[in-house]
Amino acid sequence: MTQPTQPTILVTGATGKVGGAVVAQLHAAGVPVRALVRGKAPDFPDGVQAVRGDLADPASLGTALEGVDAVFLVWPFLSAEGASDVIDAIGKHARRVVYLSSAGVADQAEEPGEAITLFHTELERLVEASGLEWTALRPTGFAGNTLGWAEEVRTTGAVRAPLARLARPLIHEADMAAVAVQALTTDALLGARPLITGPELVTQERQVALIGEAIGRPLRFEEITLDEAAEEMKAAGYPAELVEAIVPAQAQMLADPEPVNDEVERITGTPARSFREWAADHAADFR
Repeated sequence: MTQPTQPTILVTGATGKVGGAVVAQLHAAGVPVRALVRGKAPDFPDGVQAVRGDLADPASLGTALEGVDAVFLVWPFLSAEGASDVIDAIGKHARRVVYLSSAGVADQAEEPGEAITLFHTELERLVEASGLEWTALRPTGFAGNTLGWAEEVRTTGAVRAPLARLARPLIHEADMAAVAVQALTTDALLGARPLITGPELVTQERQVALIGEAIGRPLRFEEITLDEAAEEMKAAGYPAELVEAIVPAQAQMLADPEPVNDEVERITGTPARSFREWAADHAADFR
């Protein structure tokens, strides 16, 4: 008697931190996994199938989606343009989609959000209206975003940024991935929008200190003004409307910080990793 084959899962954003962790964890669990790539594929573990496709070109996704049961969707653009066609393409093949959204998306929001969350809000609506089984993961700030400090840490031993006292429950990409794996491979999170967080609020100044501990040398936090930060972001190529959303939103978190919960542990059975653990895991990126 022929044994049924285990469903295959397609991971978009597979070359990024979160998508890469989803690929690794699915593979380690023995789940057949495909990694969507646009260009040359990195060295995935043996048994992971790299498939070419581009979310900007839904017509390119057919081969990648053939025979797929579920999709982990990371949307790499700052608007929802083209997302409807991508979700339609997914719906022709898969039965389930797990979307990496944001804690900034309010439940059933009636008023438009800020630029940084508008596309997440629209993607969630499209996913929920698709007829697919769905889950929308809503993580707080990514610990991995502090990799943006890596070059100045290596070259100057300091981080220039605003809001030294801004505290956030930054979440490790491995914890986002662990929740995603549960959503992709079990029915426990069907139709859910879990808010997932790191285990504690950590100030930006403390984040820099913990990175210093991880790499074995002290680092400085040099506080700059919000205006200086905005100008530096624009000079680095960030769209003005995004900068004008991010900077005030971060300032608002001083008085109204993001919540901290134990959803990662409730869903996965393992407590969320601390920022100290994240820094240790990524020490080589800062050396």
